[in-house]
Amino acid sequence: MRFPTLCKFPRRVSDVFCSTELCELIKSDAFLSEIVDAVAALVFPFFGLGGWIEHYTGYCPVWQLSILLPYWAKGIERETGWGLQSLFDLPPDFVIPFFEPEDVKAAIGKVVKQTIEEQGWRPILDTVREMPCDEDFMPWDTNVRKDFLRKWYHTRSRRVQTVSLEESMESENSGICSIPDPAGDFTAQVESEDFCQRFKATLSEKDMAILELRAEGYGYNEIADKLGYKNHSGVVKRIEAIKKRFLRYEQEAGQ
Repeated sequence: MRFPTLCKFPRRVSDVFCSTELCELIKSDAFLSEIVDAVAALVFPFFGLGGWIEHYTGYCPVWQLSILLPYWAKGIERETGWGLQSLFDLPPDFVIPFFEPEDVKAAIGKVVKQTIEEQGWRPILDTVREMPCDEDFMPWDTNVRKDFLRKWYHTRSRRVQTVSLEESMESENSGICSIPDPAGDFTAQVESEDFCQRFKATLSEKDMAILELRAEGYGYNEIADKLGYKNHSGVVKRIEAIKKRFLRYEQEAGQ
């Protein structure tokens, strides 16, 4: 059960006020913590970072914005009419209904959008999306962290294009994609900067130049011209040889 403390509460406010145990529970840290976590989990997806809030640490600026409960309580009350005072105004026997998930998402989405514009948070969100930090992510094996690591550890191009090591060595026209990935997981191994650098250190100066030019966005013909190959096929063959060498290197490292 994700929010055990909140799940203890009945749907009638009068039942809560008649219970000493529940009144004490409202004052507890567990109640406040679960309220904040529940609201943050609803709000966070609308910031556009990808993944769930659990994939990020408290260092992530957007994580901090998502737990600003007064903003979201005010927005929900303005959008739906539900607020603290409205709970006190309910008839004693009124049962608070469970709202449809889609209606909840729609209301939260509208509140988040309005709050972002009202508070001027747009530049913050744009910056966080463009330049995330390692400290923002929990050290879990999630797609959102893998995507971040590919950009964080691999060469950034002056052409505003990022190409990872495996992308530098693969092309749908090269035939390299037909080589099977070791243990079915080529990407996971090259996500480590230390592993990549140790492998690159084993390459010749010319092979390293090929990888660097590919990472910067150059095509095979451009690389051939820069490095003195007669045509692009020579570059493709070298990249194929580099990938085979990487597969052997990875297998030896895993032994």
